[in-house]
Amino acid sequence: MSTKNKTFTITAALPYANGPIHIGHLAGVYIPADIFSRYQRLIKNDVVFICGSDEHGVAISLQARKQSISPNELIDRYDKLIRDSFKKFGISFDNYSRTSKEIHHKTSIEMFNDLNQKNLFSSKTTKQYYDTEAKQFLADRYIIGTCPICESENAYGDQCENCGSTLSTDELKNPKSMISNSKPVLKDAKHWYINLNEHEDFIRDWITKEHQDDWKPNVIGQVKSWLDNGLKPRAVTRDLDWGIPINIDGEEGKVLYVWFEAPIGYISSTKEWADKNNKDWNKYWKDKNTKLIHFIGKDNIVFHCIIFPIILKMTGDHILPSNVPANEFLNLEGKKISTSRNWAVWLHEYLEDFPNMEDVLRYVLTVNAPETKDNDFTWKEFQMRNNSELVAIYGNFINRVLTLIIKYYDGIVPNPKSLGDENKKAIQKAKTYPESIGKHLDKFKFREAIKSLMNLARIGNKFLAESEPWKLQKSDPEKVIEILYVGYIISCYLAILSEPFLPFTSKKLKAQLNLDKIKDWSELENLESKLDFSYQIKSEGVLFRKIEDDEIIKQIEKLNEMSTQ
Repeated sequence: MSTKNKTFTITAALPYANGPIHIGHLAGVYIPADIFSRYQRLIKNDVVFICGSDEHGVAISLQARKQSISPNELIDRYDKLIRDSFKKFGISFDNYSRTSKEIHHKTSIEMFNDLNQKNLFSSKTTKQYYDTEAKQFLADRYIIGTCPICESENAYGDQCENCGSTLSTDELKNPKSMISNSKPVLKDAKHWYINLNEHEDFIRDWITKEHQDDWKPNVIGQVKSWLDNGLKPRAVTRDLDWGIPINIDGEEGKVLYVWFEAPIGYISSTKEWADKNNKDWNKYWKDKNTKLIHFIGKDNIVFHCIIFPIILKMTGDHILPSNVPANEFLNLEGKKISTSRNWAVWLHEYLEDFPNMEDVLRYVLTVNAPETKDNDFTWKEFQMRNNSELVAIYGNFINRVLTLIIKYYDGIVPNPKSLGDENKKAIQKAKTYPESIGKHLDKFKFREAIKSLMNLARIGNKFLAESEPWKLQKSDPEKVIEILYVGYIISCYLAILSEPFLPFTSKKLKAQLNLDKIKDWSELENLESKLDFSYQIKSEGVLFRKIEDDEIIKQIEKLNEMSTQ
């Protein structure tokens, strides 16, 4: 496991407050970030786990316009939905903020002003698209046209969603305004820019040399691709009526570009948390011994591995990320998840359809996480993983151990006078799992970590099957005491080691096994000495229930129906 007494600032990508959370978001960002944060707390490291709603930018104003409501109404609606969904799902943020809050506006403007006063921006006047009918400049997302790469006729001014290419508005063929549907004209507009090209050598040395061996290949590869194409100056302001005003005399109507201020939301959210908890936020963003970890999807690599680190470097006193373990994309039933086509499994709907089954989704999305390549979620696999692994292996082992202890010893865990060699070996094997799981988590290998956890349950099942205590109760009761004692110890390890992955299951099982006093993994070293053998275990029902075929059919039908609407 990791060396203790480290400090971690762990961030999860700020979800846009223009729609709900879906399983792609969970698999790519929030579940791995939560697992890692929980694990670091359990090995007694100092952790702040930060997130918040991203509430500015064109996407917000566009969605508000579509729904005929104000941007404020939109962000209030989705912030609540997202916040509540995360809480019900057990994502253990230390602080979940909003970029519409005053503390974020203040922090962002302070950073902009600081860099501007140091002359680290360049300002220039360029031709920008202007809608003469709507009488406003058009942000890139307000412009659609034909993609120069794939010829799709519905490409945005910043990206083609059909082929995934990053674009600029001047590359679009046949541009038109999404507000009035008219052809826009070019008009002079002044903006401030970060000269990213001046920092190419820094990025190349920092990432492709310093982190060549410890960052994921997909992250390194994408950074190299951007560098090979050459970095270009990028505007940090835009003409928009929704965002954080820069408040420079004579420059009314200009706000901070959302890509500039949104990552600063990690810092403002940390400040908000620090104010609430009497902490010094500087420790988590300026102390060189602090490890900054960004959990993101691959579509955010350029912002978190190139642009935001350049901003942090420009300030002169902020730490750079230690790692950015970006995941690939999760597909759904063989097709790309699409929010516009409603081809998605929404978290808030899952929580309604499968009450008290949060850990099932956490398990399936972790064991099948898109860590190195795009992966696919299917409802049939969801059912199979639950029934054949959580129910038949993990749940079955726990149920058999506890049922037999209740049946034979009225729920009082038997404490044998001594243990045979095979029984000692089984316990020693269980004792290796904290380190085994920890090594995987230290390297952001969440799939391997949860497979290791399930292997411990398999060992327990195999041990019981081979020992067959139900056949020995009359002929060799002392041996049964040993067997069920070992089963109980393995159950305890499972309960405690499950916490990062299956927090609801862990909490339930720890309460049932009387393990509530064990707060971190260091206590696993001498676990047996901390157990209370006078405690009476009571039956609490099964940990996991079987999922029936009709439930899965219903979900597939729902998906197909909704996607055609």
